[in-house]
Amino acid sequence: MPAAKASAKRRAIPRVSADDFAERSYFISGWRGRADQGDLLSHLSCATLLSYGCRGDPLPWGGSNMALVAPALLSADFARLSEALEMIKAAGASMVHVDVMDGHFAPDVTVGQPVIQSLRRATDLVLDLRLAIERPERYAGEFIAAGADRIAIHPESTWHLCRVLELIRARGAKAGIALNTASSIESVTEVLGDVDFVTILSAHLGGDDTFLPRSVDKIASCSRMRADRRLEFAVQAEGGIGLDNVEELIRAGADILVAGSVIFHNDDPRARLAEMIRLASELHQTSRV
Repeated sequence: MPAAKASAKRRAIPRVSADDFAERSYFISGWRGRADQGDLLSHLSCATLLSYGCRGDPLPWGGSNMALVAPALLSADFARLSEALEMIKAAGASMVHVDVMDGHFAPDVTVGQPVIQSLRRATDLVLDLRLAIERPERYAGEFIAAGADRIAIHPESTWHLCRVLELIRARGAKAGIALNTASSIESVTEVLGDVDFVTILSAHLGGDDTFLPRSVDKIASCSRMRADRRLEFAVQAEGGIGLDNVEELIRAGADILVAGSVIFHNDDPRARLAEMIRLASELHQTSRV
């Protein structure tokens, strides 16, 4: 297209003020609701606002064009969880991650339904859960009732993988699968069309949270498989994530980065989270969140 025509086409796009955007309903990262101007601008890029706001359309699921950073709440001070939730939102994140472990499938024991219920009452952030528990079909419905928006399960933890995924979706939550460091993408190809996201652990479950560089190739492989099969699930990375590997993970295809200690074990958690969000936003990768 000649430069003159392209320029004229750009000028033809109607101008819409930030106040107009703020009055519109939007859907992003699984959070549904109305946004004030500050919230809206902190969650959406200018490109996304322009493409949808000028038409007055709501953002569809997957409307973000940048990867998300989801702080892992287990790394926070449990005596000050309310402050942690406020910090997460103030820094510009829209999702918080919680690991549920039973001491059997995973070596640690963490939180249960009452804690999730309390978190739901305390925040409108998206609650993203990974159930590292045996036979998750027993409790997935209860966690959704408690307020979970997204639930990932480990395929090795149940004999009824398809049934659990169906249950999660039927209850109105997003269903995902979580792959341990020794679990291959090829082992779950049959269910990739039935999930909303795939979590790839980039550190050993129950280990010391050391990042495994080979996880980058695993994420890239998952992203290629998604593209080849024209699927729309999001790719989520969790484990050992810090400022030094944000770029390579997103470029490999990660849409969501779950980070814990790098944020909360820091003198200024809000600044560290904001920095990670800034790094993710500068990459301009198309997210399927």
